[in-house]
Amino acid sequence: MLSQGIYSILLLVISNIFMTFAWYGHLKLKEFSWFSTLPLIGVIAISWGIAFFEYCFQVPANRLGFRENGGPFDIMQLKIIQEVITLVVFTLFSMIVFRTELKWNHLAAFVCLVMAVYFIFKK
Repeated sequence: MLSQGIYSILLLVISNIFMTFAWYGHLKLKEFSWFSTLPLIGVIAISWGIAFFEYCFQVPANRLGFRENGGPFDIMQLKIIQEVITLVVFTLFSMIVFRTELKWNHLAAFVCLVMAVYFIFKK
């Protein structure tokens, strides 16, 4: 059986997939004629609809992972984990959906994030 920490991380990954689509998916969807004619309020409503599912995973992820609820992570660790997951999901999304090229400075930033994870878990 998976621990609360693993469940928390898996839920954060799913949450961040929804979040990335809610925040940036509309930039790609504008290529479709039905979407490009929507007024801004329609685009916002669709993004909110997608973001609802983000919260359906984000809130349980934080509750499961939080030390005071029996999870393994303190609040700072949860935040750093979430940020790293967000950037990994966003990078994959931008590479696949927008065909963004991964450059050396992106990799350098990831090394800094890995160092942030190391330091936040260091006693």
